[in-house]
Amino acid sequence: MLRLIREPSDSGATHGSLYLNDVWVCWTLEDVMREQPGVAVASWKIPGSTAIPAGRYPVELTLSNRFKVVLPEVKHVAGFEGIRIHAGNTVADTEGCILVGLTRGGNMIMKSKDALEWLLLRLSPQPASGGTWIDIENPSGRHLTTSTVRPVVA
Repeated sequence: MLRLIREPSDSGATHGSLYLNDVWVCWTLEDVMREQPGVAVASWKIPGSTAIPAGRYPVELTLSNRFKVVLPEVKHVAGFEGIRIHAGNTVADTEGCILVGLTRGGNMIMKSKDALEWLLLRLSPQPASGGTWIDIENPSGRHLTTSTVRPVVA
């Protein structure tokens, strides 16, 4: 089970922390959260510049037509298609997807390929019906710091 805990959007980006089975894996970076609960996605989404809504989604390892490699795909996101967890450093790399990295600074994450490689090694191909899921949580007023997460031990 993956769990993404988002921080408040700031300066055009949304940072977060990704956990696998309750163990911190890496930092995340997404577009700005624009979600308006109870309002149709089409009325608040800016294509290519909006984080997906909070919620629980199945994740499947599938071939990405864009990247030409197998990547985690977040499935069944209302109003969004082709949402991937992939490497990248700034919101210019997201287009609604979730970027992963082992370090961060400002509105960037770094060591992104290392974080993605680590994650891919631990996710196995499973059917969406009972396989891997991701819970995405919007901020609840508390802020995560490096002292509140446990680093990955490779």
